[in-house]
Amino acid sequence: MKPSLKITTNLRQRLGSVLMLTATLVGAIAFLDHLQNAEAQTGDGRALILRSDRQEANRDTGVVTATGNVQINYPARQLQATSAQAQYFSRENRIVLTGNVYVLQQGGNSMRGETITYFIDEGRFVALPRAQQQVESTYIVSDSEAPTSPVAPATTPFNPKPVFKTPRSDQP
Repeated sequence: MKPSLKITTNLRQRLGSVLMLTATLVGAIAFLDHLQNAEAQTGDGRALILRSDRQEANRDTGVVTATGNVQINYPARQLQATSAQAQYFSRENRIVLTGNVYVLQQGGNSMRGETITYFIDEGRFVALPRAQQQVESTYIVSDSEAPTSPVAPATTPFNPKPVFKTPRSDQP
């Protein structure tokens, strides 16, 4: 006696649904992966990629505002930045970053501040600190005379406002 396999219409529909759902999910995952790796293509490498928790664009003013975990990648200028908020003023071609701003350029130059404005056409930055603090910048300098091994830092930090002693009148 041969075992027979009889598939009912109901079972056939269920199997078909499972196979279709699996194929749909695999296709959706592949499509999402493709979207996550997609970047704006301008043809001339001028794309500025802006990522954040929230973005808002105003067509009338030409201002794009990004808030929350802002990340900027601008490969044409070899520039990366992070901040709490960013505003891109398209008509003036400038970006204003605010809130714990960090800007890194290829080669290692970097800048930290509370507010940093980047004038795109000029390639110029203007940085402002938090109240009672300072802006911090690191520049990689080409110096053929510099020692090749790291130099130990000075034991006393630099004080741009030294305390001067009051002159005494009893000295000749």
